Amino acid sequence: MSHLDRTRTAYDTVARPYATLLKDELRQNPWDRAVLAAFAEVVTGPVLDAGCGPGRLTGHLADLGLAVGGLDLSPEMIAVARETHPLLEFTVGSVLDLDLPEASLGGVVAWYSLIHTPPEELPRAFTEFHRVLAPGGHLVIAFKVGDGLRHPMMGSYGPTIELDIWWHPVGFFAGLGASAGFAEVARLERAASETEHQPQGYLMFRKP
Repeated sequence: MSHLDRTRTAYDTVARPYATLLKDELRQNPWDRAVLAAFAEVVTGPVLDAGCGPGRLTGHLADLGLAVGGLDLSPEMIAVARETHPLLEFTVGSVLDLDLPEASLGGVVAWYSLIHTPPEELPRAFTEFHRVLAPGGHLVIAFKVGDGLRHPMMGSYGPTIELDIWWHPVGFFAGLGASAGFAEVARLERAASETEHQPQGYLMFRKP
């Protein structure tokens, strides 16, 4: 089974309990809200929430005034997102192969949606982000800071699932952005909260 199939199956299995458990996560995380607010201020044009899950960030970005839609690998996650946010558009798809025209977006958000992608495939995701962004468009990503692959067994979402999760230094993602043709705008690394096991990182890029 490919990593895409494993990830899709895992999130299909836990879509509804996942959505319930993380429903209020943004309210409890001022750093996430601050980064997303800065992104919303600089973006012009339509935005894609790439790896949107049940649409919690998509809805938040819409509340910030952005024209935003969501994409996720998991059909069950997309079903929950459509039920929760019926006025927004959600599509099943992969960040490695975006079904969007070149230079069609003003912004892309990849919020912890690259952590299940093997490192050797990440340049393809950044190439796709660069392709679909118009000149002047912005990409913002969030990720787990560290080094190496983890195989956690997670049961907090209901059924127990196993996922591949990669941790990377901030500089690793900064290098991927530069190689894809992006200019770095800002970076932030914060310490782990009481409920986290590792520091968290955020990077914002601009397509020249």
